[in-house]
Amino acid sequence: MKKSTSVVILLLLILSLLSSAKLSAQDYKYEIGGMAGTSFYMGDANKGQLYKDASLAGGIIFRYNQDFRWSVRGNLAVGHITGDTNKSGDAFPNNSQVRFSRNFYELGGQVEFNFFNFSNKYNYLDTKPLTPYVFVGIGCTYASGEKTFTGVNVPIGIGLKYKLRDRVNIGFEFSLRKLFGDDFDVTSKNGFNLNDPYQTNDSWIKNKDWYSLTMFSVTWDFGARCKPCLNY
Repeated sequence: MKKSTSVVILLLLILSLLSSAKLSAQDYKYEIGGMAGTSFYMGDANKGQLYKDASLAGGIIFRYNQDFRWSVRGNLAVGHITGDTNKSGDAFPNNSQVRFSRNFYELGGQVEFNFFNFSNKYNYLDTKPLTPYVFVGIGCTYASGEKTFTGVNVPIGIGLKYKLRDRVNIGFEFSLRKLFGDDFDVTSKNGFNLNDPYQTNDSWIKNKDWYSLTMFSVTWDFGARCKPCLNY
């Protein structure tokens, strides 16, 4: 999988939506809930195989719903990643091999855009109880180990949400988190590691680590339901 190409395509899609979107009414202002799913890593030990050595992940999510289309959200997520160069199919300097396993913790914020006006009310505003959405944002990741990791991540993702009841929403989303370092897969201070193992000193686009989250969520709306109005 060409990760940088995928990011460019998603960014172009989001920018296109930003330029064409119209603001509409808002429903409940706030949501809070939990999410659970899987996490996996992509980097020197996994160049692009989705869900390779996937582990469990979970977290909490909070949304501020500006209107039917736009939301600002925050999340706290916990996950686990593993990797093994013996399974990568690549040759490393001096035929060196390494395995790693670590927990990570993420605090982040995103801007979210719904493709449809999301609500189970106000049919005259062409609302839908089911909508796909996209999101982009920024966050901070900390990972445990003998050698810890702390770094900025940029999440880009797609999802689907459904209003199950008046105040209850369920959702499913897939996202990639781009990191700006190559040592997310380095857990030990000694021996061979995967921090630029070929010593290529490439740009920030290449030779950097990623991780992915696939999450199911359940959220509850709270706050007063606002009187709808259109801003066209």
